[in-house]
Amino acid sequence: MAMAPLDYGRSFLIGRSEFNQVRFWVESRTRILDEDTGAWEDYLQCGSCKSEDTFAERDLFHPDNYDFLPIFGPGRGVIFRRKAWLNPNYRSCPATPDMWGGPIQHLVTPPAEALSTTEAVLAATHAFRPLVAQTAFRDAAARLQAIVEYPIKTMNTHAGRQCYQVDTGPVAWPDLSRWRSQSVEAIELAFVAFNRADAAEVVIEGPTAATPPGAADGGVRVYHYSRRLALVAENRLYALA
Repeated sequence: MAMAPLDYGRSFLIGRSEFNQVRFWVESRTRILDEDTGAWEDYLQCGSCKSEDTFAERDLFHPDNYDFLPIFGPGRGVIFRRKAWLNPNYRSCPATPDMWGGPIQHLVTPPAEALSTTEAVLAATHAFRPLVAQTAFRDAAARLQAIVEYPIKTMNTHAGRQCYQVDTGPVAWPDLSRWRSQSVEAIELAFVAFNRADAAEVVIEGPTAATPPGAADGGVRVYHYSRRLALVAENRLYALA
């Protein structure tokens, strides 16, 4: 499925509620496609912030602070609240209209050049052009496809070896094997890496032992990017005008 890439430097959502018309920067887009019906839905993951007492006179940050990251879907969204400890309300899935009154979308799709060769990728990278990637994959048993799109924040290159490697996140990563029964609850936060067109690897956030490798497990768990997954995928790279 073709999907024109967004300009992530100029794409935003803004809430409709009277109490806070908050504007969020769009950080990734995930499209879920149903192979049986051809229908698709987009989920927009926004930039992270910290828990705050909005519009207070002082003490703006909550003392028991946490990372706050929202994802907006067509019917329901996801809000991640990550504290320093394994908090039970890490994930909530409210109805989208209950998330600041539902968002007004401002999504910019500029002219984009598909980068189909390593030479083109290296040239666009070193010309300082904005780069966007799309990682597409499917679950044959679930008969679902996903396209995860994101701006490339870190791009490793080696001119002598003529190679590159993308490393970017967080993105809204869907577990397609659970999607039909759980919908947005099957969305996780992940970082994506790839250095070829037909495979990708992700590291997914989840409960993780807070001890060094090889040390005794003290029983303390935190949310951290630790679960690794390799998959067959189609990676597409674009340079924006």
